[in-house]
Amino acid sequence: MNDNNLIRYFFFLATSIVIIAGLKIASEILVILFLAIFIASILSSLLTFLKNKNIPIFFAYIVSLSILILLSLLLAYVINISLKDFIENLPSYETRINELIVDSIIYIEQTGYKVNKDEILQALNFSSFVGFTTNIIGSIGTFLSKFVLVIIGVAFILAEAKSIQTKLKIIFQNNAQKLQHVNLFSKNIQKYFLVKTFTSFLTGFIITLILMYFNVDYPILWGVIAALFNFVPVVGSIIASVPAIVLALMNLDINSTIYITVLYVIINISISNILEPKLMGKELGLSPLVIFFSLILWGWILGIVGMFLAVPITMTLKIAFDSNSETKWIGIMMSNLAKKQEKKRS
Repeated sequence: MNDNNLIRYFFFLATSIVIIAGLKIASEILVILFLAIFIASILSSLLTFLKNKNIPIFFAYIVSLSILILLSLLLAYVINISLKDFIENLPSYETRINELIVDSIIYIEQTGYKVNKDEILQALNFSSFVGFTTNIIGSIGTFLSKFVLVIIGVAFILAEAKSIQTKLKIIFQNNAQKLQHVNLFSKNIQKYFLVKTFTSFLTGFIITLILMYFNVDYPILWGVIAALFNFVPVVGSIIASVPAIVLALMNLDINSTIYITVLYVIINISISNILEPKLMGKELGLSPLVIFFSLILWGWILGIVGMFLAVPITMTLKIAFDSNSETKWIGIMMSNLAKKQEKKRS
């Protein structure tokens, strides 16, 4: 590596740090922008479908926005009502979990071990569970409170969709390959979000039915959270399952809690590892390590919304790196080459 290349890489590193700092400062605006772009990419498929059914473009536009508004209002209503009821019932939950801890201590003491009950009750403070759950619901509530601006952004993006395509054709009129590359990337992102939306809805629906069957409190709320956190790879399903499993432990017997935990695992593994890859048709092409650290990075920059958008944003960056010969090595480092090598061997 010569001095010029070294200077160039340090320049890229310094520039990246400045850009990340700028993204962090502008996170409030970027969250709205990114959400509007990705939601519009989903609704554009519905808009195209309605247009192909010979529905006038204006009515197709109104129907698409109406569906988005109705779903947003429904989510806001369910979370608001459930959160108020959950807070009102906190004292009874605290009493129940303390009783469970005391019963567990008594059982341990019967086996011959000496346990300090006061220290354990103090260490296993119920407020930690309450704080964890309310933080999850509160973050989703904050996210929904900004959704009016997101909906307005989606409306403008859908209205400009046709002209954006025309502008791209003008920009790349002398480079058809780049235009094809941009269109392919747009289709892949759109396909990812459509499949992820469907599998997330399916996950939330099944979880809601299971929790209703076992009479766990707030089954619709935990189903909504399971659906939303299905967008977060690796850790999303784990985070979404904690409140429901703890409530099951407080209100049901240990066998029912084990059944619910096992069903959570089966549902998430079946949908995420079996159904999603079949519907996607191909791998995302991102290394699991890159996915994990992208969750941390974009979660830090954009908050909880950044975790939902970590994979598509990182995919965007990877494609940008792949398109430049000087940065292609970064795209290779971000790739999941293990899958490709397995396919070649087979």
